[in-house]
Amino acid sequence: MSMDGLEGTAQRGDKLKIIDGAAHRSTAAALIALARPHQWIKNGLVLAALLFSQRMFVVHYVVAAIAATIAFCALSSVAYVLNDVADREADRLNPEKRGRPLARGDLGVRSAVVFAIVLAAIAGALCVPLPRLFAVVAAIYIALQFAYTWWAKRVVIVDAIAVAIGFALRAYAGGAAISAFVSPWLVFITFVLALLLVLGRRRHELIALGDGAAAHRDALAQYSIRLLDQMISIVAGATLVSYMIYTASAEVEAKLGTQHLYLTVPFVAFGILRYLYLIDERNEGGDPALTLLRDRQLMITVVLWIAADILLLYF
Repeated sequence: MSMDGLEGTAQRGDKLKIIDGAAHRSTAAALIALARPHQWIKNGLVLAALLFSQRMFVVHYVVAAIAATIAFCALSSVAYVLNDVADREADRLNPEKRGRPLARGDLGVRSAVVFAIVLAAIAGALCVPLPRLFAVVAAIYIALQFAYTWWAKRVVIVDAIAVAIGFALRAYAGGAAISAFVSPWLVFITFVLALLLVLGRRRHELIALGDGAAAHRDALAQYSIRLLDQMISIVAGATLVSYMIYTASAEVEAKLGTQHLYLTVPFVAFGILRYLYLIDERNEGGDPALTLLRDRQLMITVVLWIAADILLLYF
């Protein structure tokens, strides 16, 4: 059979499969792709409470925070599996998502569900030695993912807010894991920053899909580039101003023991403006995690911001 005759077909079984001229992944490779390990960088938010509670050099807190981060990596992968199972037909119509394992036919739904159960079990095992509040937050997070997959992502604006709440829960879970007080500032700033990233992603999806946006997801059809640009401007401003107020707050100064945290504002300002540049001038933002990993200036800014925080809070 010629290659042309094989294109666009998906054969089941252990034999080599070809879709759009590309060989299917092995089962192991497909499971790894399904888990989206490059997205685990988002779970670095779980470590934020460790940094800002000034417990970074206390071993048992570090171990707890790392266990919590790994648990959220597993839980977030469960969410990706659920989303891919629900969206496998729509993903085949999306030029940027049709290469996902379920959309391509690399894996069956049953294998994906079993994999999700295994990941959930790993996360559950990691919750056992951690404070009960962490397990509660983790349960709320996974419940939110179910709600998002089967309802929220189809409702305009609610879809973006639901994703942003998931990020805020990561930050709160990090504090719960080490029994540290979680500042409302940390939760709020995480929420608005995540909302900025989600809106940037919606903008990218709308441009990439064009007239096919409605076929991919109902909520996308209710957005417009103009509306998203207005939302992004509002949320970007809220993110920067919130962080500036936080760093200059007398309450924060008294709690953290430093009055110089405002020196980190330029890093945050540059990071936000750089991201706006990337989504507007380069049409990036479809995958914020990849955008961070690929853009050297953005990555260096994040590293410098973390280094500055450590210097000001610990030395």
